[in-house]
Amino acid sequence: MKVLCTNGVKAVTAELIPAVEKTIGLVVDVDYASTNMLMDKIVGGETGDLAVLSAEAIDGLIASGVIQKGTRFDLAKSSIGVAIRRGMVAPDIGSVEALKATLKAAKSVMYSKTGISGVYMPKLIEKLGLTAEIAPKAKNPAHGSVGEALARGEAEIALQQISELLPVSGIKVIGPLPAEVQLVTVFSAGIFCAATEPRAARMLVERLTTNAAREVYTSKGLEPAF
Repeated sequence: MKVLCTNGVKAVTAELIPAVEKTIGLVVDVDYASTNMLMDKIVGGETGDLAVLSAEAIDGLIASGVIQKGTRFDLAKSSIGVAIRRGMVAPDIGSVEALKATLKAAKSVMYSKTGISGVYMPKLIEKLGLTAEIAPKAKNPAHGSVGEALARGEAEIALQQISELLPVSGIKVIGPLPAEVQLVTVFSAGIFCAATEPRAARMLVERLTTNAAREVYTSKGLEPAF
């Protein structure tokens, strides 16, 4: 069984899928990447049994006949957070003005080139009127994730989906972006029209939306959407 899954819920699916494999009697092959990168693959012809992407992406794939109608299952809501290396003094991000001051004061600011947060960050920086100040000190990961790069000391502060930052050792999530400038993303699952294991895909979704799964989502920095 093949799953194309966004990094935004990787921490949850990586924990829950092993138990699902025992239930369905199949090995679940998961391709993890950003929603945007996975969409590029799908548009290029790649398929599978289940896609876990942003709700917007799933809806687009339903409209284009790639994902089966009636199989969108909302899993979780995700917010963007701010992180620093563990041991550093946490700056104030409790308001939009405080966030602006923190970003201006930081020697370097890291965010992804791809993915939902990566697309949003330049827009947010422009909205805050900080493009000219942030552009010279903006950094993207040399390799690996934003959190891993932050832990290596490649930046002073990083912004990314909270669910992607929390699992990384050596860093600390100091909080979400202020509500006025926050971007909340709904991650959803959908079954491919070309699925060879549609029944197993549906069983996987069922396990990802149980009451027990709710606790896993919450522990990984996500809000259950079911």
